[in-house]
Amino acid sequence: MAYDVIVLGSGPGGYPAAIRASQLGFKVAIIEKELLGGICLNWGCIPTKALLKSAQVYEYMKHSTSYGINASGVEADFGGVIKRSRGVAEKMTKGVQFLMKKNKIDVIMGYGKLKAKGKVEVTAADGSKQIVESKYIVVATGARARELPNLPIDGKKVIGYREAMVLPEKPKSMIVVGSGAIGVEFAYVYNSMGTKVTIVEFLPRIVPVEDEDVSKELEKQFKKGGIEVMTNSTVEKVDTSGNGVKATVKKQDGSTVVLEADVVLSAVGITANIENIGLEELGIKTEKGKISVDKYYQTNVAGIFAIGDCVPGQALAHVATKEGINAAEYMAYLEKKFHHQPEAVDYNNVPGCTYCTPEIASVGYTEKAAKEAGFEVKVGKFPFVASGKATAAGATEGFVKVIFDAKYGELLGAHMIGANVTDMIAEVSLARKLETTAHEILNAIHPHPTMSEAFKEATAAAYGEAIDI
Repeated sequence: MAYDVIVLGSGPGGYPAAIRASQLGFKVAIIEKELLGGICLNWGCIPTKALLKSAQVYEYMKHSTSYGINASGVEADFGGVIKRSRGVAEKMTKGVQFLMKKNKIDVIMGYGKLKAKGKVEVTAADGSKQIVESKYIVVATGARARELPNLPIDGKKVIGYREAMVLPEKPKSMIVVGSGAIGVEFAYVYNSMGTKVTIVEFLPRIVPVEDEDVSKELEKQFKKGGIEVMTNSTVEKVDTSGNGVKATVKKQDGSTVVLEADVVLSAVGITANIENIGLEELGIKTEKGKISVDKYYQTNVAGIFAIGDCVPGQALAHVATKEGINAAEYMAYLEKKFHHQPEAVDYNNVPGCTYCTPEIASVGYTEKAAKEAGFEVKVGKFPFVASGKATAAGATEGFVKVIFDAKYGELLGAHMIGANVTDMIAEVSLARKLETTAHEILNAIHPHPTMSEAFKEATAAAYGEAIDI
């Protein structure tokens, strides 16, 4: 059957690309080998947030007396927590199924492989094959957990994020290797549930892509909560021959220590799913394990686009969504169905969010990066301990930090750690998009009492005008 657009993969890049293409008048099909919604809806963004919410509720219950409420005998039903998470994922997948029907998008279940320009071979679960044809193809195959040679994932004692979400029982102890978003989110969940957690990070600080002040604050809060943190450390080898796992960890000074745990979670990043999908046969260029694309997500082969985690750029769901929409709009522009070229994504204005407790959110330059880029900066910080809303909520950990260009007042970046900051960062992203200055932020009235007024207060602090600190 012939289509205008075929999308290979239905994750947060693929299914929005398909919907936008359909909205623009294209006949669209989407090919998915597993579940609609991809990793994000089924094994990533959404179900992990359900786990994190359960952990947070359990933490609230354990500390209910600090709110004047006596709740005794509170226990975490680990199986129930996992079941709720899977239920949330299933509901979201059904939502994507509805969206496909609403937008008249054909869903073809099976493994898709590029066979020729404009042709995709789909192998169904029963082994049967069919060829589907289209003028345009969007590769949105996503990524999977990266494996280290000395830390092979066996799915039982050495696990990746997928296994971490459906463990049959709560481990008594866990070693988390890697402290990016995946690592620290699972560290928080399992520590909250009563698992003894140790984080091992190769770099000098945890959440290493964040501003240094944020890293220090999260490490402080994690240690306060009972999580052991080992930075400048590497897992040299693991022994899974016994009942649990013995991990040999090399420290910065060259010495080694053997850690024992029930399970090791490998959270050392991701690898793009670009093997065995026909790239080599069609001569599609790749570099450093990613598909090479231009600013409109075109590969070097006409008519074939690629988006999301399989191309360079931040491996984030919201980035993939925007890339997918832009790709669809550019196809429509080529076909004269859309009146202008889509605006290229500004990868320096992409908000990043980590949903452990306390949450982390950031966008733009860190203080260090701004200085290295040659800016003279003004930096302001507002601690949540000085916030009326945070104090009332019993969530005074963390702060908001803002960085401005001293010369023009341009908002270069913001970095937040605390309760609900992942919902606050959008204001900063929008402000930067609109080229808002410190002067305008200070003159935009923020509601009181809210967590979000900390952004204005941090701005005031940068200019020596702080009222509440």
